[in-house]
Amino acid sequence: MITDTIEAFFQALPDHGSVAGLDLGTHTIGVAVSDGFRRVASPLETIKRKKFGADAVKLLAICEARQITGLVLGLPLNMDGSEGPRVQSTRAFARNLTALTALPIGFWDERLSTVAAERTLLEADTSRRRRSEVIDHVAASFILQGALDRLAHLEGT
Repeated sequence: MITDTIEAFFQALPDHGSVAGLDLGTHTIGVAVSDGFRRVASPLETIKRKKFGADAVKLLAICEARQITGLVLGLPLNMDGSEGPRVQSTRAFARNLTALTALPIGFWDERLSTVAAERTLLEADTSRRRRSEVIDHVAASFILQGALDRLAHLEGT
């Protein structure tokens, strides 16, 4: 089930359980997961993309192993808020994934998440080689943390 808003995503989730965040790139998928109370996002791994079927199998295996209750996909909007080809590709990935899982899927604006991840890794004095290995799943954790913070706010209202 694809939800239109983060509020609808929140309504589709069970009361407790981890959520995964995804940073979809052309060559990789960064994956981050939350704790069961949905307070903290942690970078998990980067999947090297092949074909959708293989990518989905790997992703759904992670979801099953981690008992994931929902997926948040980073939505790569243009800086002016408009939707370009990358957004269409992300929405198509979500549509294809719904044929394979009943997990609720939500979107979160990912503008500048990679920039924030890069800045954090630079501040941690991470080597260039190591940054290239982890940047995607660190960016996924920034995407997921933004959504988790919004979900926490919705719980309080």
